[in-house]
Amino acid sequence: MKLLKILPSAAVIAATSLMSVGAATAGDVTIVGWGGTTQAAHKDAYFTPFMKDTGKTIVEDSWNGEMAKVRGMVETGKVSWDVIQVEAPEVLQGCEEGLFEPLDWSKIANKSKMIDGAAVECGAGVLVWSTVFAYDGDKIKGDAPKNWADFWNVDKWPGKRGMRRGAKMALEIALQADGVAVGDVYKTLATKAGVDRAFKKLDELKPNILWWKAGAEPQERLAAGDVSMSMAYNAWIYKVNKKDNRNFQIVWDGNNYSMDYWVIVKGSPNKDVAHQFIASTTKPERQGTFFNEISYGWTVKDGVKENIKAEMLPNLPTAGGHLDNALETNVEFWLDHGEELEKRFQAWVAK
Repeated sequence: MKLLKILPSAAVIAATSLMSVGAATAGDVTIVGWGGTTQAAHKDAYFTPFMKDTGKTIVEDSWNGEMAKVRGMVETGKVSWDVIQVEAPEVLQGCEEGLFEPLDWSKIANKSKMIDGAAVECGAGVLVWSTVFAYDGDKIKGDAPKNWADFWNVDKWPGKRGMRRGAKMALEIALQADGVAVGDVYKTLATKAGVDRAFKKLDELKPNILWWKAGAEPQERLAAGDVSMSMAYNAWIYKVNKKDNRNFQIVWDGNNYSMDYWVIVKGSPNKDVAHQFIASTTKPERQGTFFNEISYGWTVKDGVKENIKAEMLPNLPTAGGHLDNALETNVEFWLDHGEELEKRFQAWVAK
């Protein structure tokens, strides 16, 4: 399996500020997140209750996914971080490189209580985030688009389409728009014919595509009327609807979802406390507190929904059947094939 950096998750892009770290002392556990509103919600839902329950002190730090720093800690034996929130690719990379501790799930939770993909060798799922598409409900009414095939239908719903400028997710949704079932997307994409099919479908829409890179762009372009529909991150749509009183509607069918994880740095001097902390974040009531503040999806199967306000549920990837026809991003596929596909994709965009 090739090791390469994959585009940051929505949780990374959504981070708007960093939290400072104080000097840790013996017995403290240092937990590192993406900063911003996500980490602030972690503090309310997880950090403060854990310290109250255990008498342990949590020292917070933030990062931007700089794996080289983790690698340096492990190689020198000077590990100052205990628990880190990482993206799915880093779980596999770090585990393979020996940068993260294999988790002792007997100290965390029964794996069967976690949603699919949330209990892996070196990681425990923190949250689920989805790439969806959205449209302005004040402009498109009545017979609205319902799936990726509709996203391609510029005759019925005229206007430009916003798409992230990257092979990952663009190729998957192109195949879905061309009629490939969710369960067959990566099997198809693993063949030359399947890749060619995805690019052929993208050719159809290319004259109507406005590309974006930053997570804030889809909402800005929808608001400005530059696009009539756009790929977007679900949490950003919720955020702008709430903040700016917008009526942007999310189409969940065929959404592409991924997960962030808690990991323990190899050689952590506080490994037992780190396991104890991760276990505390699998409590349904604590996940309920977190997902009442942040519109990502929970990672524990049962008991979380009952702790979330009814008005919040439609905005979460794991609620309302939103994962019934969703595609989990295949991290191993992109680690193995991402470099070649990205090169072809960027050359195609530039034509």
